[in-house]
Amino acid sequence: MAESIQPYQIIPPAIKSGTVYSFITDSEVNYEVRFGRKQNNILNATIVFGVTNEEYDGEEYSVTNKGETYRVMATIVDIVRKYKEEHPNINLFEYTGEQSEKEKEKNRNVRLALYSRYIRRVFNDKWVVETNNNKVIIRKTK
Repeated sequence: MAESIQPYQIIPPAIKSGTVYSFITDSEVNYEVRFGRKQNNILNATIVFGVTNEEYDGEEYSVTNKGETYRVMATIVDIVRKYKEEHPNINLFEYTGEQSEKEKEKNRNVRLALYSRYIRRVFNDKWVVETNNNKVIIRKTK
């Protein structure tokens, strides 16, 4: 049985149907997870998450190297699960494996592989996960 990692405490949006969640790690790194609706289909949502601390010079996709990766990912999974429950009609989610400029040179697909491994914990077999270059699309099947 897989070890259960406790997510960080989630700071929900001010209104229940809101789109911005956040959390703070033990090393005081602030993360934000945002959901946006696609203009051409409001039942499609994008997921964007990153660091908001000023010490990372506005690079929200920074690698923090604080040893908190698994707990951060467990928290992001929990947030996506909560958003999905709050918005049951969403039939497509997508995200990209954005990287900081420094990170792009070193490990091109490591971040996307990590995200993909964790995000599958949110979606059951009624959802199909497709990867196209740097974008992951999670689509509900009929």
